[in-house]
Amino acid sequence: VQLQASGGGLAQTGGSLRLSCTASGSIFSFNMMGWYRQAPGKQRDLVATITTGGFTNYADSVKGRFTISKGNAKNTVYLQMNSLRPEDTGVYYCNAWSARSDVDYWGQGTLVTVSS
Repeated sequence: VQLQASGGGLAQTGGSLRLSCTASGSIFSFNMMGWYRQAPGKQRDLVATITTGGFTNYADSVKGRFTISKGNAKNTVYLQMNSLRPEDTGVYYCNAWSARSDVDYWGQGTLVTVSS
């Protein structure tokens, strides 16, 4: 299983970015996919997750600004990030979890930098 994330980059405060992630190598759909981020010198924290049923969960710090959604293609997820803040800076990792195997899969990470 491989997760390919893209869409990171540099944005100004108040700007927007959209992250994409596609998981390949599994014939089954993952039960949950999501995004985590790791700021410099900090631990990796949850940003948002979405289940196959469409149930979403967000970190309090991004509620109302970020939106996670599923793509039409299997095992594809997006993260629309609006009203970006400097504290949103970090490496964003795509995650996929399968109940069948109870294994977490991780992408390589994509860097998001928000300038003030």
